[in-house]
Amino acid sequence: MAPTVTKQWTIQGQKGFDSLQFNEKAEIPKLGENEVLVHFFAASLNYRDLIIPKGKYPFPTKDGVVPASDGAGVVEAVGSRVTRFKTGDKVLTLFNQAHLGGPITGAALTSGVGGVVDGTLRQYGAYSEQGLVAMPQSLDYIQASTLSCAAVTAWNGLYGLESKALKAGDTVLTQGTGGVSLFALQFAKAAGSRVIATTSSDSKAQTLKRLGADHVINYKTDPDWGSTAKRLSPHGLGVHHILEVGGPTSMKQSLAAIIPEGVISIIGFLGGMSKDQPSFLECLNHVCTVRGVLVGSRLQFEAMNEAIDANGIKPVVDEQIFSLEQLKEAYQYMWDQKHFGKLVIKIDGGGQSKL
Repeated sequence: MAPTVTKQWTIQGQKGFDSLQFNEKAEIPKLGENEVLVHFFAASLNYRDLIIPKGKYPFPTKDGVVPASDGAGVVEAVGSRVTRFKTGDKVLTLFNQAHLGGPITGAALTSGVGGVVDGTLRQYGAYSEQGLVAMPQSLDYIQASTLSCAAVTAWNGLYGLESKALKAGDTVLTQGTGGVSLFALQFAKAAGSRVIATTSSDSKAQTLKRLGADHVINYKTDPDWGSTAKRLSPHGLGVHHILEVGGPTSMKQSLAAIIPEGVISIIGFLGGMSKDQPSFLECLNHVCTVRGVLVGSRLQFEAMNEAIDANGIKPVVDEQIFSLEQLKEAYQYMWDQKHFGKLVIKIDGGGQSKL
């Protein structure tokens, strides 16, 4: 018999992390005929999750939403018309529930899990069968819970512009050690590409090298890291792809590093906002493409999962794993930038699956 109540967090207001409210017995609505009830075993956090309760997220949200887009679990029950999944299947949530393939639409922008659609920081949640994907067979629940946002974003950044998609021999520049950057590093190496990574820590630099980075630049000690990255690229011509996570504060350096006809994919603004930033004309001056990326489609998610299984890619998960009840501590831990890679919330003791 399907459960009728669930433990869950919701965001009430925009008072910062105090807006997070825990309910131990929230009602589970009746399952729709096209819906799938997921029993979540793990979820992971993204920077977006931290700024939604602070009122700083630029895309649609609703008050009272269950937070977090990323979750891995098993199908507990299915509606009468569901054909894509059956009870017992291992599944992951699609970030924008209406972005199934092709360019993102205005409607898809309003279907973000953890923003408008209730998210994964709960034991049980119902989703349209179209808004779920099969979990990679080579990963456990904790590893797989990291994929929905950061991994798909990195994949889209490297492969989403099909005419300029990543290819073997290209050079990729990543920034820092957050989820998107580490996934981009792993995907690029699997594709036979070179990777130049930046970080602010010598200890993190060693980990980046172990993950396969060909060169690591400390941006704290080298403020002109963009020019350094260009010099380190083959023949000093520049890099083909940049995953720009810093935003306005690092864009000048990205432009200094890019090769003519290269692609800068703007992912976020971890460095904060600044009026002192390059103008649009710099795209012409550097003869490059600059594109905004908001995660990716279900088709991209599924293609990425195939690549993960084929190449044995294992997500980088922070050593500190929090319980569902410890969510506020997890938010603060991530806000203080104590994490390396993806920060995971373990739900219901599910974690590692038997492969």
